[in-house]
Amino acid sequence: MRKEHKHKGWNEIKTNDSWAIFKIMGEFVGGYEKLSKIGPCVSVFGSARTKPDHKYYQLAVDIAEKIVEQGYGIITGGGPGIMEAGNKGAHIAGGTSVGLNIDLPFEQHDNPYIDSDKSLDFDYFFVRKVMFVKYSQGFVVMPGGFGTLDELFEAMTLIQTHKIETFPIILVGTEFWGGLVDWIKNTLITQGNISPKDLDLFHVVDSADEVIDILNSFYKEYRLSPNF
Repeated sequence: MRKEHKHKGWNEIKTNDSWAIFKIMGEFVGGYEKLSKIGPCVSVFGSARTKPDHKYYQLAVDIAEKIVEQGYGIITGGGPGIMEAGNKGAHIAGGTSVGLNIDLPFEQHDNPYIDSDKSLDFDYFFVRKVMFVKYSQGFVVMPGGFGTLDELFEAMTLIQTHKIETFPIILVGTEFWGGLVDWIKNTLITQGNISPKDLDLFHVVDSADEVIDILNSFYKEYRLSPNF
């Protein structure tokens, strides 16, 4: 990056940065305009690398179907793997199926189960993450990699710091998430980096019915309306 700066004047670099603001604004405006019309949804996160014959793919389909039956739509990252499973479940159940696609050099391509008028493309991860948080009534987090963890911890941080209202964050798969939860308890809490009450920010479950119970209990207790 520094070598590139030697060949360009600083004024040119600053001008390019300034023009990028308009592209970023365009992504925000496009996202807000489309997503503000979709109604209450739950986001499903997980690995793009999960194959259709994997148990977590099948479970994600089942979870998404049951969520739709409760009157919610489904939002995913729009790609393959668990994202595809979430959109597939919504499609099977006849519900709203949204895909927030991101331009990546590998893995990402639109899955075929997104509603044709609800597929959005993003160049910027941070814009896409705003859309997930703003237009979701809950996060269902299946096993995944860095991207899944990024979404999970950003949501928990925003709730912890009172930047957004609380909403259900549900981790699916105790065998997958157990080690992380143990580390949170035995390291983060023990060393005073978070408070014991921060464990209330998320739930860990293994079944679709448990996901539904948590969603229904939360919105019955808090009597919250969609957050947009």
